[in-house]
Amino acid sequence: MARHKIDKVVLASGNAGKLREFGQLLAESGVELVPQSALAVPEADETGLSFVENAILKARNAAQYTGLPALADDSGIVVDALQGRPGIYSARFAGAAADAVANNRKLLHEMCDLPAAQRSAHFRCCIVFMRATDDPVPLIAQASWEGYILEQPAGAQGFGYDPLFFVPSHGCSAAELDAAEKNRISHRGQAMHRLQRLLQATKLLSSD
Repeated sequence: MARHKIDKVVLASGNAGKLREFGQLLAESGVELVPQSALAVPEADETGLSFVENAILKARNAAQYTGLPALADDSGIVVDALQGRPGIYSARFAGAAADAVANNRKLLHEMCDLPAAQRSAHFRCCIVFMRATDDPVPLIAQASWEGYILEQPAGAQGFGYDPLFFVPSHGCSAAELDAAEKNRISHRGQAMHRLQRLLQATKLLSSD
């Protein structure tokens, strides 16, 4: 497959928070990031059993409908005491139509009797870049962000489970971090940094 530098990519997500974070992470790359909702791309069926599988399904779906290179991430929170749940079901933990408030409420309910020592968790992110629908070698970058689940929400920044995720290195929740710092240390920020290096190594993104 011929390689040339990318200048426009479709983001396979309708999540406003993810769009904002990816936009910030790619701000200096010169790449135009277009949300799939702006191109009338239907949501992919997330039938995979892992973050990697779901990210590939979403990227391929976006590339198929637009003819553009596609960027997709699948991410979620993994709680040790819950045997890894919510995991890939993080966005719909409280039901298919659940919002972040409902998901957070359910997580707190399921962990209500757990002491601090048993509230360890991590965010997991897998990002996939596909040049085209039939790309045989999609680029895949993954990262984790370790922390703990708080007993009640704290902070008003971020999205999703951020208000419940305590970051030991900073002594606050992910929702209390400013955007730049969160992008620097988060699971998504780390994974995106790794993907940028892969794109540069394959000459698809300038290293300047």
